[in-house]
Amino acid sequence: MSKKVYVTRKILDPAIPMLSRECQVTLNKKPEPPSRAEILKNVAGKGGILCMLSDRMDAKVMDAAGPDLRVISSYSTGFEHIDVKEATARGIYVTYTADILAEATADLTFALILASARVIINADRYVRANKWKVGWSPDLMLGYDVYGTTLGIIGLGRIGGAVARRAKGFNMKILYYNRGRDHQRESELGAAYAELDDLLAQSDFVSIHTSLNSASRHMINKRKLSLMKKTAFLVNTARGNVVNEADLAKTLKSNQISGAALDVFENEPLPRTSPFLHLKNVVLLPHIGSATYQTRSKMAQVAAKNLLDVLAGKEPDPRFLVNPEVKNT
Repeated sequence: MSKKVYVTRKILDPAIPMLSRECQVTLNKKPEPPSRAEILKNVAGKGGILCMLSDRMDAKVMDAAGPDLRVISSYSTGFEHIDVKEATARGIYVTYTADILAEATADLTFALILASARVIINADRYVRANKWKVGWSPDLMLGYDVYGTTLGIIGLGRIGGAVARRAKGFNMKILYYNRGRDHQRESELGAAYAELDDLLAQSDFVSIHTSLNSASRHMINKRKLSLMKKTAFLVNTARGNVVNEADLAKTLKSNQISGAALDVFENEPLPRTSPFLHLKNVVLLPHIGSATYQTRSKMAQVAAKNLLDVLAGKEPDPRFLVNPEVKNT
């Protein structure tokens, strides 16, 4: 078996059996991510790396892997952890699992919208703490309607579009903000374009689905948050660094908006010193947007196939190829 690959985390079947049939697999079996030193050691001599969003893949890693490295396959919908330009210059294919997790993440996004609006988490804690002393009460755990309200979507891509489809079932007015208008998507989804400031001012729920780049980093800051309605909620299932967490924490603490729901953070896992841990008007999840058996299994299958295709001398599925220009190097 001449093909050698490194897999940075244990993932669902069928990925590892698929790889093991054709390759010599070095697998990090620990539940936590490998250290930088472990990555640099284990990539040596490998033809392929199957990595996670938490694994930085830069020139140093590529140097450590050596000349046999032909593909970096990421088990993720983002690829900001990979130096794509450097990989392309070296003739290394970069692939990811785009499309696969859109529906699962959209489901979770809507769950967070509902959980926030209807104070579901606090209500559950209230019952478990044996604080429910009276039966039905006219003012107990009052929340906000979702049906018929306005949803603002920042980033109307695959996941944002899937959220918009769900919002139609709740008869929500849908606003969206992209760097450029998409008239076809507007027609398909019944969404209306709005500049970011207008979207923030008009929306009852703001859901973030933009990718992380220099333009979107800390896009949601103190000034942007000040534009939101006092009764509005912010939901982030995209990337933690899109939101300035210090500004959001202060906004929530002073009740300038009604609440937030976060599945992603600037630093993961969330530090125990985070002010969010002491706020009752924020729902916190441990980055589980795609965490369903079906979705994670499909992601594993696609990530493995992407890697195997390249090592077999085939072109990976263009839907999952980050750097098509690598073919010209």
